[in-house]
Amino acid sequence: MKTIALLGSTGSIGVNVLNIVRSFPSRYRIVGLAAGRNIALLSRQINEFQPEIVSVVDEEHARQLRKLVARRYHDRIVFGIAGNEQVAAHHMAEFTVSAIVGAAGLLPTLAAIEAGKNIGLANKETLVMAGKYVMERAQKKSVRLLPIDSEHSAIFQALEGGRRQDIKKIILTASGGPFRETPASELSRVTPKQALNHPNWSMGKKITIDSATLMNKGLEVIEAKWLFGVSGDMIEVVVHPQSIVHSLVEYLDGSVLAQLGLPDMRVPIAYALSYPERLQLELDGLNLSQCRDLEFFEPDHKRFPALGLAFEALSQGGVLPAVLNGANEVAVEAFLQGQLSFEGISQLVEQTMNRVSSGDELNLDDILQADQEARVVARQLL
Repeated sequence: MKTIALLGSTGSIGVNVLNIVRSFPSRYRIVGLAAGRNIALLSRQINEFQPEIVSVVDEEHARQLRKLVARRYHDRIVFGIAGNEQVAAHHMAEFTVSAIVGAAGLLPTLAAIEAGKNIGLANKETLVMAGKYVMERAQKKSVRLLPIDSEHSAIFQALEGGRRQDIKKIILTASGGPFRETPASELSRVTPKQALNHPNWSMGKKITIDSATLMNKGLEVIEAKWLFGVSGDMIEVVVHPQSIVHSLVEYLDGSVLAQLGLPDMRVPIAYALSYPERLQLELDGLNLSQCRDLEFFEPDHKRFPALGLAFEALSQGGVLPAVLNGANEVAVEAFLQGQLSFEGISQLVEQTMNRVSSGDELNLDDILQADQEARVVARQLL
C-alpha cells in the first residue's frame, strides 16, 4: 500500500486524487491532507480518509475545522505555510501530491523534496518560479517528479518510447480556450463568467482563466523545460481544440509519438500514482471513429500575448519567470473581481516584468523576493 500526502485536497485535482484512492482502497492510503478555506468539504474528507495530519490556510480556519470533526483529530490540525510543509514532509507519507494552486505550492513541495518524498506534481508554479533550484534539490535528494498535468503526463509517456538524447522537439497542445475564434476587437468586453466557461475541461477558477489567456500554456512551457531537461527552443505549442491529443514528442528520425485520450484528469493522476503500472479505471475509452477531425493550429500570439510573455521569461531566465507568475496571479484575481479587463491581464504582467527582473535563480530568497515584489508592483499598477 502506498501512503500519500495530498496538498490541495479540496481543489479539482485533489478531489480527483481522492476519487482514485477511493476506487483502490487496498493500494493507497491518505496520511495527510492540506487545503485552504473549504473546510466543509475538508471535514468530510477527514471523516472518510482519516489522515494523520491536516493543514488549513490559517489559525481561524483551523479553529472552525475542529468544530466539524471528531475530537481525536483536533491535535492533528495545523495551519499556514508551516502546516502545509508538515503535511508534505510527514514521516508516514511515501508519496506527496502537490496540487495547491499557485505560488503557495512552492515551499511545501520543496519540503517534501527535502524529506525525500517522490512527488506527483500538479503545481506547475513550483517549476515556473524555481525550476533550476527545485530540480537540483530533487537530484541531490534522489527524488522523482512525476507529472500530473495532462500535457506533461503525455510527454512523460511519449518519452518512454525513445531516448532523451534523441528528442528533437516537445509539442504541447492547447485547447485554445473559450475565445479561440473570438475577434480581437471583442476581447476587451469578455466577462469572468464567459472566461470561466472552458469548452473541454472542468478546472478551478485560476487555471481556467489562465487557459483562456493561454498563460497556462506559457507556464507549462516553462515547466516542461525543467521537467524534461530541454532548451526553450525545443518546445512548441499548437492549438488543438478537441483536447484528444494531449501532447507529442518528435524525435531526430522524424518519428512523432503522441498520447491520446478523453479529457479526464483521472487518467494522468492515476498514472502518476501507480507508475510504472497502470490502473484499471472505470472510464470510457477513446473511440477514434467518433473523434472525427483532429485539428491543429498555430497559436495567435497577437490575440493571446501571454504565451509570448512566458517564452520571453524563459529566454531571459533568472527570476523573471517568478515575476511573470506573481504578476499573473494578481492580474487574474483582479479580473475575477472586476477590477481589470481580460486584455488587461497580459498588459499588467508585461508592465510588471519590465519593472522587476533582478535576482539569482539558484537563491531561494531571491526567488521569493521577486515573487513578492512582482505582486506589490502589479497591485500598484492596478
